[in-house]
Amino acid sequence: MTILLTNYLRTYRKRSGLTQDEVAYLLGLVSGSKVSRYELYRRIPNLETALTYEAIFRTPVRELFAGLFAEVEKKMLKRVGRLGKKFLAKPETPLVNAKLEALAVILRGGRATDRKQ
Repeated sequence: MTILLTNYLRTYRKRSGLTQDEVAYLLGLVSGSKVSRYELYRRIPNLETALTYEAIFRTPVRELFAGLFAEVEKKMLKRVGRLGKKFLAKPETPLVNAKLEALAVILRGGRATDRKQ
């Protein structure tokens, strides 16, 4: 089993040759201290900052934060199962069937737009 780091920000920064202060400047921050806290997972970046990291390193956010993504996805998949059970307990209707199909797509790892029309 592969153990993922919560994030790979330091790895990608080191590969790029940029310092924490330089990445901070690209992120629109005053100093590298926040970059350090992000890298050490003492602080979680907001969405804009996470997307800026993606733009800097040309790497999807889910790869930059691979361990966090895996943890979030695992929790969400448990909730998908519980929600599916609730829908299965309801009378079958086109709306309930559409919702069950949407959950099935999530479980298969597809996109919400991949549902049958």
